[in-house]
Formats: sequence, C-alpha cells, structure tokens
Amino acid sequence: MTGEHHPFHPDVEYSFSLTELSQCCGVSSETIVILVGEGVLSPHGQSPREWQFADADVARALRAVRLEHDLGLNPAGAALAVELMDEMQQLRQRVRLLERLVFD
Repeated sequence: MTGEHHPFHPDVEYSFSLTELSQCCGVSSETIVILVGEGVLSPHGQSPREWQFADADVARALRAVRLEHDLGLNPAGAALAVELMDEMQQLRQRVRLLERLVFD
C-alpha cells in the first residue's frame, strides 16, 4: 500500500548494507570502508558487497564522522576516541549497577 507507515521497533535488530549505512551517515562508501579498516565498524560478510552492519554501527559511524569533522581527527584518531567513549559508557553502566547493588 502506498504511503503506508512502517514504525521503528526498538526490539528488532536492523541491518544495513554499505550503501545504506553511508547514506544514513551522509558520507561516501569509501569513508565507511576506512572506518571498517580502522576497527570502528565490524560488519558481517566477506566483502564490501556482502557487508551487513548492525543498527549499533550507525551510532558508532556517526560518532566517528562527527569527531573527524568537528575536531579534525584522522580516521585512526576517531577510531581511538570512539573506542574510549564506548569503554567509558560501559564503565559508567557498571558503576551504576554496583551503586544499585550496594546502596539499594
């Protein structure tokens, strides 16, 4: 049916092709390939044509692209920054969990 709205379902895992991810991030496919090479993204599939990216990769790619653009980081620097940001988020979650266990 034309014009039918398909809602986003947060409990469903989505996957994106290389082209779809690059369009979501507003960058070229080559930029995404570089992010894969730097370890920012880990697609499933053997070659760029077959790559499938998880929905979490969209946020990681956007963060890396923003860091490159806003701070002038090179891809390796953006990859390191994204990795450190992810580790900080995981540590904060652990601290919150420990606080709940200790103080509740």
